[in-house]
Amino acid sequence: MFLKNHLNMLLPDKHIKLSESLLGLGSFLLSILSQPSSVDSLWKEYYAARENSIYPAYHDFENLVLALDFLFIIGSISYREDGLIEKCA
Repeated sequence: MFLKNHLNMLLPDKHIKLSESLLGLGSFLLSILSQPSSVDSLWKEYYAARENSIYPAYHDFENLVLALDFLFIIGSISYREDGLIEKCA
């Protein structure tokens, strides 16, 4: 059941807005990743954007990690040895 729920929200469809999907969250994370950042700092930036109505959908920390995993798998981000995340060229 856990996997099914997360697979349903990976991509937007007629019931899930782009901002509610992991793909949409991933694109937002890429947009705020202007310099190498930690997972915690990305969470704080996302949370502030959500609280200030800049990002319109609620995601929990688990979804943020899943979006980062997705971005890593498709080669959009990399993890440095010091634990920071950066965009790939």
